[in-house]
Amino acid sequence: HTHPVVDGLYFCIVTMCTIGYGDITPDSAVTKLFSVMFVLVGFGFMDILLSGMVSHVLDLQENYLLEAARNDSFDEPERKRSYIIDVKKGRMRIRLKVGLALGVVMLCIGFGVLIMHFIEKIDWLDSFYFSVMSVTTVGYGDRVVKTLPGRLLAAIWLLVSTLAVARAFLYLAEARVDKRNRERAKRVLGENMSISQFFAADIDHNGCVSKAEFVVYKLKKME
Repeated sequence: HTHPVVDGLYFCIVTMCTIGYGDITPDSAVTKLFSVMFVLVGFGFMDILLSGMVSHVLDLQENYLLEAARNDSFDEPERKRSYIIDVKKGRMRIRLKVGLALGVVMLCIGFGVLIMHFIEKIDWLDSFYFSVMSVTTVGYGDRVVKTLPGRLLAAIWLLVSTLAVARAFLYLAEARVDKRNRERAKRVLGENMSISQFFAADIDHNGCVSKAEFVVYKLKKME
């Protein structure tokens, strides 16, 4: 134990991040009941609060990149620029979001390595091992943070790291769904239409299929 306030903050963060090293645990009926209520009630509140903060930061970064693209402040060719930023739609492409999220995760792992090596005084391999196990919320408990400054930094580091990993998984899932939807749309739009399908697409029954009717029919087919 270091300081009651620091240990309490450290315990709450480790609990909320679902890491659970096991170095600090409830040892009485009161603290066990508090832990149960804290996990059930506090988890949702902390998730909403911190996810909103992370989303705001990512939105600011996205807006900066889009503004830079609109102002032609990038020196890369137009084709290369459009590969990562969809200027017409006003959004970053999902591949860039995935890259940024994974980059933040790598930075969090590196920061954890520095904390454990220079503050907790353990070797580089064990520092890397502890950092990866913590960032991915595995938390075996064989390596823990023991010093007061280490626990203060770990409280902030674990919060940011857990949210960064969650955001990275979210973007990876979004990328897979986006890829599947694009492939499905390409397949449906490229299919030849039979005579019965043309009759089904003729909404106003005037004997011909307009562009609008064709689009509506294809959209219904993709549902």
